[in-house]
Amino acid sequence: MTAAMRPGTSACPACVAAPAAESLAEQEAHEEARLALSLPTIHCAACISAVERELHRQPGVKSARVNLTLKRATVEAEADVTAQDLVKVLEGIGYEAHELDAGTLSATASDKAGRDLLMRLAVAGFASMNVMLLSVSVWSGAEAATRDMFHWISAAIALPTIVFSGKPFYVNAWSALKNKRLNMDVPIVLAIVLAVVTSLWETMLSGEHAYFDAALTLVFFLLAGRYLDYRTRAVARSAAEELAALEVPRAIRVVDGVEDTVQVSELAVGDLVLVRPGGRMPVDGEIVEGQSELDRSLLTGETLPVYAEPGLGVSAGEVNLTGPLVVRATAVGEETSLHRMADLVAIAESGRSRYTSLADSAAKLYAPGVHILSALAFVGWFLYTFDMRTALNIAAAVLIITCPCALGLAVPAVTTAASGRLFKQGMLIKHSTALERLAQVDTVVFDKTGTLTAGTPEVTNLGEFPRREIEVAMALAMGSSHPLSLALVDAAREAGIKPAQLSDIEEVPGFGTQGKLHGKLVRLGRAAWVGAQPLAQTSAFLSMGEDTARAFTFSDALRDGAEESVRALLEDGKDVMLISGDSTGAVEALANRLGIQKWVAEALPEDKAAKVQALSEQGKHVLMVGDGLNDTAALAAAHVSISPASALDAARVASDIVLLGSDLSPIADALNTARKATKRIRENFQIATVYNVIAVPLAIAGLATPLIAALAMSSSSITVSLNALRLR
Repeated sequence: MTAAMRPGTSACPACVAAPAAESLAEQEAHEEARLALSLPTIHCAACISAVERELHRQPGVKSARVNLTLKRATVEAEADVTAQDLVKVLEGIGYEAHELDAGTLSATASDKAGRDLLMRLAVAGFASMNVMLLSVSVWSGAEAATRDMFHWISAAIALPTIVFSGKPFYVNAWSALKNKRLNMDVPIVLAIVLAVVTSLWETMLSGEHAYFDAALTLVFFLLAGRYLDYRTRAVARSAAEELAALEVPRAIRVVDGVEDTVQVSELAVGDLVLVRPGGRMPVDGEIVEGQSELDRSLLTGETLPVYAEPGLGVSAGEVNLTGPLVVRATAVGEETSLHRMADLVAIAESGRSRYTSLADSAAKLYAPGVHILSALAFVGWFLYTFDMRTALNIAAAVLIITCPCALGLAVPAVTTAASGRLFKQGMLIKHSTALERLAQVDTVVFDKTGTLTAGTPEVTNLGEFPRREIEVAMALAMGSSHPLSLALVDAAREAGIKPAQLSDIEEVPGFGTQGKLHGKLVRLGRAAWVGAQPLAQTSAFLSMGEDTARAFTFSDALRDGAEESVRALLEDGKDVMLISGDSTGAVEALANRLGIQKWVAEALPEDKAAKVQALSEQGKHVLMVGDGLNDTAALAAAHVSISPASALDAARVASDIVLLGSDLSPIADALNTARKATKRIRENFQIATVYNVIAVPLAIAGLATPLIAALAMSSSSITVSLNALRLR
């Protein structure tokens, strides 16, 4: 949906009081506002520069910083600068913007996890190189005191490094054991601990072999796999948190005719709230005064604004378009529909987290097998030799040889290669298991407005009108911010038409725009207002005095690649469904146009999530593609989900994959790439299994020296990585 169709939010920003020692007047003079704006359409350095430059030009703005990863701007400004002002400024230069409640968002958005992994990887790499150099001397024939000295130096380097760099594995292994289950980190940690203990024991007894180099190499390779896995996806933030941040932080309460700006948290059921044109509803309620039109597209998917008059119920998050409204609150805070939608998303997100990845499935079989094999080797050699030292060394060698280094790289290596391929096609993988889930998809559910369609109306019959009538209609449309008026102005400009000279142009909230042409009243707006019969199709009527009113008709433009994507999915044998909050006629027309047999119209957000959940309970693996607030719960509830980059921030956060461009055609190919990626992952597991079949007998036979263990791990890891690169 374009910025033009998404008017800015109302309400002034949260303020920070000056020191208490100053007087109230001084506080107000020195008070500063900290504003947070969501910028879903920015995508490059040029966007950052343009937004920051334009914000800095505004009076009262002290600083403005844009975070491209979060697609968010943070602004420090004077107290009289409102978010609504800045939203309008940014929309004026072509950037969609929404106010966020800065207090609701996380205190920090820094990439701590990524930096932490990278730092531990660097330490492990540096230490392993140094210990390997010392090991070369031992392998070359160093003996007695010299060998012991090299072993002790290796221990001094390895012990603190393994404690520090291996922390992610220790934490994950302990978490699994605490919940009485096994994951891939359990045998990893056991191998590291046993290798270090055995190596220290051998060093203290002046033994020939130590495993410090193998333990460090193992930690390094596995950290490399973790970091690759981390870098393939964007930092996922809570969609529920983003939804909550979209709630209006302040509202205008009317008491005995006096307006008072208060925090939304201070509102109570029964309060009267004034919502000015361009403002977002802060509460659920009922209109008691005023006439206007409401844009419900972000919440319900309805493309046509709804006529608002006293008695109509409204929901938090809806945008008031044309006239001031006074609303009596019927639900506030956590009871509003917007907050309930955030709860739906949180519930759906927790449900999807129960998905078991291929790596975890392999760990359930692999981890017990490795532990049993090592224990049997220890018992067998101890009964054979009655030498605790020999038995423990061989048990450690078995654990190191069979330690799932290749398995640890199997998934991230493939995911990185597949993500790189999809990124070139315009898709960004956010979630670590998204590719595995995408490969299982058999049902695809599309939203309509903003997903299959561009979310912007376009005039379909401009050529049927005389030039003079278009000029008059253009002049009237320029006096309104209504989506149909904006579309009409754009179409007329593209046709090279200039507006007529009208006088007394005014917008009548809820009805349309009127003016005078040579003293004669002309109108552009609703059918009933101009004395015409309404049409089934979206339309705006032009009345020129005594002449019969004529209708400009509009349709929602298809998004690029929509037809190709739906056709490819159907040819691939997928069930395709359209679920929208739009009217029955509009949804049916689009479904017929695209060849979609199954469709649902006038669906509420909870209806969409319930339908997706019902399909899942039937054993279907659902891919949900959507872009609005009304899609967030369904996106989170689906087996896997995709949202366009133009989607609202909350929808993108709830999804597993972001479509970076405006073209939908890469979706079908993404499913094919995901199937190939899953096949490569399974092949990597097979490679690791074959490696173990060859290496384990050597370890059990007592032939696996530290050198053989290190070389075996390295060769298996390299083989797995090369197999993953075939995806490119």
